[in-house]
Amino acid sequence: MSERTDLLLSIADDELVLGWRNSEWTGIAPFLEEDVAFSSIAQNEIGHARALYELAAAELGTTADELAFDRSPAEYRCAPLVQLRKLEWARTIARHWLYETADEIRLAALRASDDPEIAGIAAKMDREEAYHRMHAEMWVERLLSSDEGRARLNEAVDELWPYALGVLDDGLRPELRSRVERRLGRALPDVEPVSRDVHEAELAELLEEMTMVRRSAPAGARW
Repeated sequence: MSERTDLLLSIADDELVLGWRNSEWTGIAPFLEEDVAFSSIAQNEIGHARALYELAAAELGTTADELAFDRSPAEYRCAPLVQLRKLEWARTIARHWLYETADEIRLAALRASDDPEIAGIAAKMDREEAYHRMHAEMWVERLLSSDEGRARLNEAVDELWPYALGVLDDGLRPELRSRVERRLGRALPDVEPVSRDVHEAELAELLEEMTMVRRSAPAGARW
């Protein structure tokens, strides 16, 4: 597999799995507005995944559907941050914010790529991700406005920080640390990143759920 294809699959898998994780809040979010917001964000992420899978599929001689649904859990390249099932709200917001912050840094680097297809899709994604970042920042601002909220956010960020570092390559991680520390007004712990080679148990469970319809159809279901 080429470096280009590996990059496309890494980001596509991030977007697909996070989209499904965000969709898990539909109907159970603490506010009706958040049902709508997380559903909309989930749809965007899955749409981004499809566009990226199509680029990778053209190079691999396969289809976006097959890349999204027909690989084994061990073949997925998504960061462990998006694999985790987080049902507690402060941790969901912390993951949302950390991922969107990391993704903004990643997309900025990709927009400068010499590959016109990658630069183009990164620019399109970045325009759509601006809403996700605004939503995450709104919640961070809300949590930081009270002692209880700040404590819960800081606890969640510390727990997820090694996973957040794993979203980015070594060269981009210092920028992520700088942005998060500046926003929280404190230093973050020095930890080892949880790399993309790690597959959490939650990933296999999620893929079983995601592929249920496709596996039930004799010829395979299509997106």
